[in-house]
Amino acid sequence: MASVAEHYDRLLGSIYSWMVGDVDGAMARNAEEFRALGIRPARSGIAVDLGAGIGLHAIPLAQLGFSVLAIDGCISLAEELKRRAAPFDIRTITGDLLDFRNELDAEPEIICCMGDTLTHLPDLDTVRSLFSNVALSMPSHGTFVTTFRDYAADTAVGLHRFIPVRSDADRILTCFLEYADDAVEVYDLLNRREGEHWKLEASSYRKLRIAPAWVVDILTGLGFVVVHDKTANGMTRIVARRTGA
Repeated sequence: MASVAEHYDRLLGSIYSWMVGDVDGAMARNAEEFRALGIRPARSGIAVDLGAGIGLHAIPLAQLGFSVLAIDGCISLAEELKRRAAPFDIRTITGDLLDFRNELDAEPEIICCMGDTLTHLPDLDTVRSLFSNVALSMPSHGTFVTTFRDYAADTAVGLHRFIPVRSDADRILTCFLEYADDAVEVYDLLNRREGEHWKLEASSYRKLRIAPAWVVDILTGLGFVVVHDKTANGMTRIVARRTGA
């Protein structure tokens, strides 16, 4: 089993944009999601994107007028984000998400942690620490938005554990899920055409099983007003707002 960073460096980082498919369309949908949530610069104009990847949320935030701090642990994804972010007010950092407060010089208005980033963290204590850092960075106002797959409730069984991700004439990506009590092992299997032959590349990593109710309880205890729902693609979405002047 590889670490998350090793898994992305070994396999997913180089094919992430291909795996997403319509990158511009994904960014447009994310910008519309932020608009629907009423997210726009009003105070510091600072936004933080934790687990920014190739910029699917950082770039829409910048397009909405924010100055964005984007952090990701994968070097190849961060480098791609830098290339895509060149026209925008985005500062890209390769590093640990938990250290984001060291990079701030003003209180952010929004912090987002999207995709399945939360489940990439090593354990629930680390998730709790991240939430505490989010609360400490925006003591009187601000919004925290996160999405994640609810592996705690959604347990695939039998053949449903094999999930086709994307394919074309030269690449086929499939993942396989293996469940444990507190985590799910994700096996990514990439078949890549090389001339007349196919080559299999395989790697696995661990994702946490995080219950949405647990996230709501932790954030509520930290002083957020929290709502949660489902996105169009079945991800759990948590929107947590700080009260105060």
